[in-house]
Amino acid sequence: MCIRDSKKPYLEFSGACAGCGETPYAKLATQLYGDKMYIANATGCSSIWGGSAPSTPYTVDENGHGPAWSNSLFEDNAEFGYGMYLAQKQIRERLAADAVTLSEAGVKEADAWLATYDDAAVNDKDAAALIDALKSASLSGDAKAAAEDFLKDADYAAKKYQFIFGGDGWAYDIGFGGLDHVIAQNEDVNIVVFDTEVYSNTGGQSSKSTPTGAIAQFAAAGKEVKKKDLAGIAMSYGYVYVAHVAMGADYNQCIKAIHEAESYHGPSIIIGYAPCINHGIKGGMSIAQTEEKKAVQAGYWHLYRFDPRLKAEGKNPFILDSKAPTADYKDFIMGEVRYNALARQNPERAEKLFGKAVQNAKDRYDYLLRYAKLYN
Repeated sequence: MCIRDSKKPYLEFSGACAGCGETPYAKLATQLYGDKMYIANATGCSSIWGGSAPSTPYTVDENGHGPAWSNSLFEDNAEFGYGMYLAQKQIRERLAADAVTLSEAGVKEADAWLATYDDAAVNDKDAAALIDALKSASLSGDAKAAAEDFLKDADYAAKKYQFIFGGDGWAYDIGFGGLDHVIAQNEDVNIVVFDTEVYSNTGGQSSKSTPTGAIAQFAAAGKEVKKKDLAGIAMSYGYVYVAHVAMGADYNQCIKAIHEAESYHGPSIIIGYAPCINHGIKGGMSIAQTEEKKAVQAGYWHLYRFDPRLKAEGKNPFILDSKAPTADYKDFIMGEVRYNALARQNPERAEKLFGKAVQNAKDRYDYLLRYAKLYN
């Protein structure tokens, strides 16, 4: 893995709610890879703060390089991002064939470019060197034709990072079929899910990510069933990199997960806990990052990673990064209006649903412990 030296964020001033839990993940991703990343963004909060025409929070560096961002429909963003990846892949495969011809003609820079072909962290330098060499090279025949073809699509020569951004309404619900299809293709795409546990942009409706007991639109009396295990579904494939993160709880784990996801030449999905204004956090959105820490301490949200490469090395691919809960689950949720409102309106139902929620959290942690032992 290569950790980039650049710390410049390619996400500046967004139109998100103050304290939004989504923007820090996007900003961090751009700090790491923003000068050479494609972003396919599902419609939702992240497309509103990410691209409300005529403005955009994404920016460029002194070389004019920055995220290439595009918005897709709610339903098909995973397929849209996959299409972006396939288009780039097809062009670069043609350029690779050109590079082989150039290598045979004695162009050493072609060898260097081919050697780092799949490594976006360093391939840009070799691409630039090859492009410069071809502009001044004296070639003939097939080599000349290959050089002309390569230079025609020189912008695609350097390996790029393909990211797919979206919220839980897209990833867990409306766009899940497409997301599931894309991760099953075993191609090099990086999916980032901003998990607010509710349809944040359309009125706060309940999603399959909404936990038991939470009040939301269409779940005014508290949601009955438990939260969908999107990470578990992805891990079941065995060849998908999966990470469950909460930046405010463990910043280092979050950075490590993004680096591992990027360096894995296959599908990856990072699910980040993102406090939302719809949660009604006691103390307001200014403490959103602290709320993430409290969520992990209470066992409301767990931190873990699944890296298929470790299994190939004979190691346990599942790493549980968060410890056993040290805080009370009910005390945590009572600090948010989406839960404490139910306790005020219907105490008996709240006691019943919160009891189920506590048990769900315990079962979830036990499941993760068993998952870790399974590979041992």
